[in-house]
Amino acid sequence: MRPAGVPDLSGKVCLVAGASRGVGRGIARALGEAGATVVVTARSSETGARTDQRAEALEDTAREVDLAGGRGHHYLCDHTREGEVDAMVRWVLRRFGRIDVAVSSVWGGNEGYDGVRYPDGAAWGTAFWRRGLAPLRHGMETGPLAGLLLARAVAPAMVSAKGGLLALVSFGTEAYLGDLFYDLAKSATNRLALAMAEELRPHGVTALALAPGLVRTERVLEAGMGGEAGESPLYAGRALAALAGDPAVAERGGQVVHVADLAAAYGFTDEDGSRPARWRPEDAPPQ
Repeated sequence: MRPAGVPDLSGKVCLVAGASRGVGRGIARALGEAGATVVVTARSSETGARTDQRAEALEDTAREVDLAGGRGHHYLCDHTREGEVDAMVRWVLRRFGRIDVAVSSVWGGNEGYDGVRYPDGAAWGTAFWRRGLAPLRHGMETGPLAGLLLARAVAPAMVSAKGGLLALVSFGTEAYLGDLFYDLAKSATNRLALAMAEELRPHGVTALALAPGLVRTERVLEAGMGGEAGESPLYAGRALAALAGDPAVAERGGQVVHVADLAAAYGFTDEDGSRPARWRPEDAPPQ
């Protein structure tokens, strides 16, 4: 039996980019929990390189989808490379015939962060004039640009089908987030969702940004920051599954939708049965 608020997505084909760990893995698992066919993609694989030399791999996520009740498939892909993204989407369409839901949870802005310093020696919130621009370029490339590359690849199929949900995992940017590079990348992602929604709406396709709060990802736990994070990755996943199962999801097109708000609206909970409140700017930094 599915948990409360989790819809039946057994007829859906879903694609989750950046799914080897973190929120992406939580989204894939929740879509599996809803019975969907889920293709998970990432750079980290059992048969190849591991991003940031981490242990997690996309094959693990595909197995979690199966264990949750869905049908998991994996595809190795660097989402900063246009050719690889296009080839991956063509493979999914050949194999499954359509893509109903596409999610970009690609984010490399925290690669190398140990909870105190980034690889360039800067701390969270270091003044922008004291930093080189390489981390900003990397954050934009592995955030909003990766989301745009995925959207460009899947949009033709969704437009042809006159339906589909395209979601970008981001963060709420109603107030300054405390670090210019992070704030700029997330603001760009949210604006991208708004702009794409305007162009896709006439074709029956919905684009939006999904904003979790502070999430207990593998990296956060290893950095000793788990106590500050009130949400598991599955919480955001159940939010995305609820959106995918909502026939009126088009009404949310272009919006930055917050996981906690969706929990109240759709009735789902986090993995432990709790319903963490929405993150507010006065809370701990997102990082």
